[in-house]
Amino acid sequence: MSRNYTNFTKDRLTTENKLGKQIKTTDVNILLNRVRLDKKKNFQKNILISILLIGLVCSITTFFII
Repeated sequence: MSRNYTNFTKDRLTTENKLGKQIKTTDVNILLNRVRLDKKKNFQKNILISILLIGLVCSITTFFII
């Protein structure tokens, strides 16, 4: 009886290890694409903020000149 119990626990541990290995594997291309998309979003945000800042400075200078 105890022999069946130990076999059951060993089988369960091996299946958990197999499942754990399958879950932890990740495709590198997916991670690289995510990084590229994040860089692209940050670049677009920086461009938008720069354009808004330049527009604000230009509008303030034209207001004080006129």
